[in-house]
Amino acid sequence: MNLTSGGTAEPIAYLNSWTIKAATDKTDVTAFGDPNKVYVAGLPDASGDFSGFYDDSTVQTYTAASDGVARKMYLYPSTSNTTDYWFGTVLVDFEADGSVSGAVSVKASWNAASSIVKV
Repeated sequence: MNLTSGGTAEPIAYLNSWTIKAATDKTDVTAFGDPNKVYVAGLPDASGDFSGFYDDSTVQTYTAASDGVARKMYLYPSTSNTTDYWFGTVLVDFEADGSVSGAVSVKASWNAASSIVKV
């Protein structure tokens, strides 16, 4: 993800999990006499999140969440295969959670701000 809206995407340090969700809206168009419910597809959606541990050397995800500007995101399932990834611009929400008995954890949820493409 890039730190600034026009910047180059940079890895986010100390992450240990991520999700990507692809869902399509469905509208019920069931009519009298249909043997079961019938739906038509609407627009697809893309969203997800990533989480890990707080890195005090960057404000990357916090800045993205607090200024409301879409950021480039590349999501690689493997660091050894850089030809397989999802790409697009996203809007980010940020969450940090700290306690006396553990490390500070972070979670960033994202929603598509452009097409999210599987490359």
